[in-house]
Amino acid sequence: MTTRSARRTRGIRRTVPVTGAGVAALLVLSACSSSSGSDSGSGAAGSSSSSSAKVSGTVTVFAAASLEESFTALGKAFEKEHPDARVTFNFGGSDTLAASITSGAPADVFASAGPRTMATVTDAGDAAGTPTTFVRNQLEIATLPGNPDGISSLKDLTRSGLKVVLCDRTVPCGAAAQKALKAGGLQLTPASYEQDVKSALTKVELKEADAAVVYKTDVKAAGDKVEGVDFPESAEAVNDYPIALLKQAPNADAGKAFIALVKSAEGQRVLTEAGFRTP
Repeated sequence: MTTRSARRTRGIRRTVPVTGAGVAALLVLSACSSSSGSDSGSGAAGSSSSSSAKVSGTVTVFAAASLEESFTALGKAFEKEHPDARVTFNFGGSDTLAASITSGAPADVFASAGPRTMATVTDAGDAAGTPTTFVRNQLEIATLPGNPDGISSLKDLTRSGLKVVLCDRTVPCGAAAQKALKAGGLQLTPASYEQDVKSALTKVELKEADAAVVYKTDVKAAGDKVEGVDFPESAEAVNDYPIALLKQAPNADAGKAFIALVKSAEGQRVLTEAGFRTP
C-alpha cells in the first residue's frame, strides 16, 4: 500500500519515493512487524505492535519538511503493520503548519523542526500532553556538485557574487542559520529566503543558487544532486525535533500508534539512517 497525500492546507505537501538507506530501513521495519508475537520488544515499539488490531482509519500527520523522506518510509511501515489504517502527511515549514493547526486544520500528530514552533501549538492549548523530542538535526552547506565555488566555510558564503539562499527566519532551519551566522560573527544577505528547507535545497539542485544552508539530512537525501560542506558554527545551532498528539485529533488512537512507531527502536533506526541524531 502507498501513503496517500493529505488534503491541502497552508502547509506544503510532498510525496517522495523511498530509496537507498530508507528502503533498507523499511525492509527491517517490515520484517520486525511481521515477526512472531513472542518477540514482545520493549518500550514504544512493543506498544505499537500490540495495538495492531485496534488501529484503523486515517491518521493525519503534520510534519516539518525535513522529515519528508523518513516519515514517508515510516508511513508505509505503519500501514503494513496496521492494514486497516492509512497515513496522510502534510509536509511544510513548521511555522506554517503550526499556524494551520491553531487555525483549526484537522490533524492527529504534529512533528516540528524546533521547540519554538511547537510552542505555538502548545501555547494555544492544541497539544494533548507534553511534546517529546524524538530526534535532533544539524545544519550543513549544500553546494553545487563538485563544489565549483570552492566553499569550505560559512564565511565563504559572504563572498561577493555568490548566490546563496537561506530558509526564512520564521522557520526552524532559518532561525538556526541566523544563530550560526551570529556565532561566527557573520552577516549574510541571501538572494532569497525560502519558506522551508526543501525549497532552499531545490534552488541549488536546479542550479538557481550556488549554495544553501540546510540540514545534513536534506543534503544526504539529495544524493549526488548537491555536495555537503560542514562548518563548525553549526554546532551552536542544533535543532531539537518535538512531536505531539493534538488535542482535537480525529483519530487519537492511530495518532498515538504512529508516535509510538516514530519513537521505537525501529523508527529511530530509519531516522538515524536518514542523518538525524538521537536526542
